[in-house]
Amino acid sequence: MSYQVIGQSVPRVDNTGKVTGEARYTADVLLPETLWAKTLRSPYSHARIKGIDISRAEKAPGVRAVLTGNDVRGILYGRRYRDIAILAQDRVRFMGERVAAVAAETLEQAEEALALIQVEYEELPAVFDPLAALQSGAPIIHPDLNKYKGLPEKVDHPTNEFVRNVFTRGDVAEGFAQSDLIVENTYTVPRVHQAFLEPHCCLVWIDEQQRVQMWSPCKVPQGLRESMSEALDIPKEKIRVNPVAIGGDFGGKGAPFDEPICLLLARRTRRPVKMVMEYREEFIAGAPRHAGVMRLKTGVKRDGTIVAHEMEAYLDAGAYGGFRPGAVVGGISHGAGCYRAKNSRISASRVYTNNLPGGQMRAPGEPQGFFAAESHMDCVARELGMDPAEFRLKNLIEEGDETLTGGHYRGIRAKETLREALKAAGYSSPKPANVGRGVAMGYRGPGGGNTSLKISLNPDGSIVIHTGLFEQGTGTYTTLRQIAAEVLSCDPNKIQIDILDTDSSEPFDSGIGGSRGTRVASGAAFLAASDAREKLLTLVEEQLKWPKAEVTLAGNILIHKKTKKRQRWDDLLSRVGRSITGEAVHRDDDHSPVTSFAAQVAEVSVDPETGEVKLRKLTTAHDTGMIMNPVGHQGQIEGGVVQGLGYGMIEYLPVQDGRVEVAHFGEYKIPTARDIPPLKTVIVAGENGVGPYKVKGIGENPISPVAPAIANAIEDAVGVRIKDLPITAEKVYAVLRAARKE
Repeated sequence: MSYQVIGQSVPRVDNTGKVTGEARYTADVLLPETLWAKTLRSPYSHARIKGIDISRAEKAPGVRAVLTGNDVRGILYGRRYRDIAILAQDRVRFMGERVAAVAAETLEQAEEALALIQVEYEELPAVFDPLAALQSGAPIIHPDLNKYKGLPEKVDHPTNEFVRNVFTRGDVAEGFAQSDLIVENTYTVPRVHQAFLEPHCCLVWIDEQQRVQMWSPCKVPQGLRESMSEALDIPKEKIRVNPVAIGGDFGGKGAPFDEPICLLLARRTRRPVKMVMEYREEFIAGAPRHAGVMRLKTGVKRDGTIVAHEMEAYLDAGAYGGFRPGAVVGGISHGAGCYRAKNSRISASRVYTNNLPGGQMRAPGEPQGFFAAESHMDCVARELGMDPAEFRLKNLIEEGDETLTGGHYRGIRAKETLREALKAAGYSSPKPANVGRGVAMGYRGPGGGNTSLKISLNPDGSIVIHTGLFEQGTGTYTTLRQIAAEVLSCDPNKIQIDILDTDSSEPFDSGIGGSRGTRVASGAAFLAASDAREKLLTLVEEQLKWPKAEVTLAGNILIHKKTKKRQRWDDLLSRVGRSITGEAVHRDDDHSPVTSFAAQVAEVSVDPETGEVKLRKLTTAHDTGMIMNPVGHQGQIEGGVVQGLGYGMIEYLPVQDGRVEVAHFGEYKIPTARDIPPLKTVIVAGENGVGPYKVKGIGENPISPVAPAIANAIEDAVGVRIKDLPITAEKVYAVLRAARKE
């Protein structure tokens, strides 16, 4: 089917505001008499708070309120799993945890007051490794675990393992017994920060009607309102989250952070309270991607058939687990990869430690799981003496197959996607010495959720989309305009976006995340635009006596197909004196059975004398449905690939005995333009997507296969395997040197 607007490359609707400075971010919002808030943070990873003296701080110039854990006793919050203390109560669990909060007339006065707070600590034994935290005798981080709301299952003994998911299929022991070869390896992955430009911030004001007014770059405003309502026992209708631009998200801005503190300070002072985290605070307390350890064991026949596969994953949750939408990190199950076998056992645990808490980041859990799975598949192939790509082609799932974790998908195009990537990369072509090519796969289905949306046609000729979605950089508003323009046969540039607060965007909206935006929000836009069109044609039939079937739309012109008569619809609406509003609530709660596959081929050169790795090129192939906006789609792919490159070779948040050892972007390295090799993208287009336009998500799929593809390419180049990220010259040199000694 051909479309007029869908499938065209169009510029982002929010570009102009961001370039000109018209976009309004939370940091730009300042109300009259706003107070500034700062928090005092713990210098210990694990300690009992024996006493706290705030008397000097309360008397300091400009100070209007000081809060401690005594003011919030018993109050815990989180997205669904509620274990996070607003301020530490009786004990601190990580270095950087909030102990007290100050609101003052100026930021400088708030900072000066923090230095006047005296805290007496009794240091406690701490644990920083998730495997050590599971050992008998390890300090228990949360002794009252069963009291936390949202805990998936009650525990029957004190433990730091608060989540454990296990999937078993077939008889794994029997599968290993039948195997001709068994390969076992352990892989480790580091913490990485989302590295968004805008740090966490918020402004809270309790207005004259005693309603809580909030400004926050949270991408799930309805969820933020709900979390605050439940934690602080405030009726939802008494909380309003106002729309602001979001200065980057990458998964990290879906949970409440300092909003509860600002709300309590605003209640205490009866004035607006604002807090903006410094980037030093982001690094020490900002809920980065989880570090983890994964143990994989795979049994195969001599012909390369996978018979049994087992994975145990242990993710370091840090001191708290509530920064995720649920207690489980579902993506870690991708440690099974997109392969088939009759026997499998996959277990994934989140374990408390005294490190900073882990949270959400683009494709949560998946880069960790795929690094292990795709590195491991190469190891198995090389042990068999098979080409890694051929080994994958032999074992990739096909239509009708079940994944190793029990997933059922339709429209499976894994093999086709891999073949296209291999072809485009010249995978089998000759290459120089110390140059290697590595392949890795990934897959992801779009998430589910709910979205409500309205589209109004007005007597002044304007068309307005009313949405409660907060755009966080994925181009969702642009896609909504394209869909409305397609249905209403108009220029997308004529359509305005009206961003609603949480009062106006009922019912509950799931927000953007989980690659659900195109699936869920686009479905709502299509339904609302179709409803508006139908209502307009009904009005035409009533007023002009033109049968609906004989009317077509062209911009703001109604055309009678037979008589060729024309009528401007804005004039018609002016005549009747009202607007037309199309409405839709699109509910799609379940994960789609349609998934997307990605295949990536990395080509590297390795200097065997120094271990230096140069990424020569990256080729990525994506199984897609209808591409709504090609330029935006390509931007998502390239952005994800570059983040995957950072995860694989550059980025990590160093933590030593609970202390984060970076304080700013001069120390925390992310990829720059000089680090990015030539990127080649292959689109494996199809029509097996979801919704009216058969779309698939793209935001998260590109990031996961990059790191294992690079690791696999290094082994292809110089014969050594790196099993822990990031891959640095020092690590490669050390492994090469050890190999020479053997």
